Amino acid sequence: MSILKPVQFIGSSLDDLRDFPLSAKREAGHQIDQVQKGLDPDDWKTMNTVEGVKEIRIHDAPGAFRVIYVAKFADAVYVLHCFQKKTEKTSQKDLDMASKRYRDLVQELKS
Repeated sequence: MSILKPVQFIGSSLDDLRDFPLSAKREAGHQIDQVQKGLDPDDWKTMNTVEGVKEIRIHDAPGAFRVIYVAKFADAVYVLHCFQKKTEKTSQKDLDMASKRYRDLVQELKS
C-alpha cells in the first residue's frame, strides 16, 4: 500500500474547487487522490510556463475545468489554482495566478 501525500490548497484554490459542479468536483477529487498516491491523473498535461507544474483536465457538461498542481516536492501535493476554462486557450489571468502562487510557494518552502 502506498503512502498518501497530504494535499495543501494554496490561496483560494479550495474555495474555487468547491464552486465546481458536483460531478466535476468528484472527478477532481478522484484525480487529486491519484496524484496523492504517486500516480498520474487520467487526463493531464505539463504546464510549459511553470516547470514541474501540471494541469488536471476535467471535461464535464457545462464545460471544462482545470486543477493546476505541483507534486514534485516531498512533503505534499500543492493545488495552486482551480478554475473553469471558458475558451480553448487557458487565459493569461489563470496562468499568471498559478505562476504567482507557485513562486510564493517556492519562497515559503525555502524559508
